[in-house]
Amino acid sequence: MLDKTSLFDVNEFKVADITQTLNEVYEALQEKGYNPINQMVGYLISGDPGYISSHKGARSKILSLERSEIVSVLLKDYLKDK
Repeated sequence: MLDKTSLFDVNEFKVADITQTLNEVYEALQEKGYNPINQMVGYLISGDPGYISSHKGARSKILSLERSEIVSVLLKDYLKDK
């Protein structure tokens, strides 16, 4: 029996959850014929959930996340190779 301690990083799960949610919201907006990037940027800047359709629960999904955490994940991903 191996007696190894495993490290559990809650942040990794949070990042994965945010990424999955953004992808689901993107797909739902695209299915409804919206420009997903424009709609999501509008929401992130203004905080107005009206930018996000309720199609496939997209609005509820994105509202379950903190906008600041979404921006943080996006920036970290964008700047990771710099």
